[in-house]
Amino acid sequence: MATTGSGQRARRGARPGPARRAAVDGGAADDRAESPEGPRRGPGGRDETRAERIDRELLELLNELRVALPGVQFLFAFLLVVPFQQATERATEFQRDVYFVTLIAAVVATGLLIAPAAQHRALFRQHDKEDLLRRSNRNAFLGLVVLAVAIVSAVVLVVDFIFALPQALVTGGVVAVLLGWLWVGSPAVQRARGAARDE
Repeated sequence: MATTGSGQRARRGARPGPARRAAVDGGAADDRAESPEGPRRGPGGRDETRAERIDRELLELLNELRVALPGVQFLFAFLLVVPFQQATERATEFQRDVYFVTLIAAVVATGLLIAPAAQHRALFRQHDKEDLLRRSNRNAFLGLVVLAVAIVSAVVLVVDFIFALPQALVTGGVVAVLLGWLWVGSPAVQRARGAARDE
């Protein structure tokens, strides 16, 4: 007895129609878009999970700190040598105070900028990367602020020692404004523009 075409398709497993394929494809797309750890498609169009995004952002932060650390380490090394120079014997009380502020700021900046790498190693396999990323971002920003204080203080110290206090204060003020704009002001303006575009 001959079977009908529909019966043959039923036994062979007929290809789903367009509506069924759309539903199946949609389900597959949803599976790709969602994972147990969150959306696959993150902000900025990156195809990554939440864990992958945290790993990437932490790695980017640690790489950025590699740029800042040589500067603060060089400044710290310079400050350690200064007291052993004979010229420091004629330093004024103001210059000694500025030197103290510069030295402490360099030490604190070094600690803050190295903290993310140290904590990342100390918390190895503790599944605490998101909190580590938040703390590291905060430490890095504070470290840059304190580093700016150390740089400005060092400029004031050197210019006052070689020239005069008025020139030192003006030069220090210019450097402070420049660093404030490059490190804080300009990114804040860019962030505000991005927020305005998103609205």
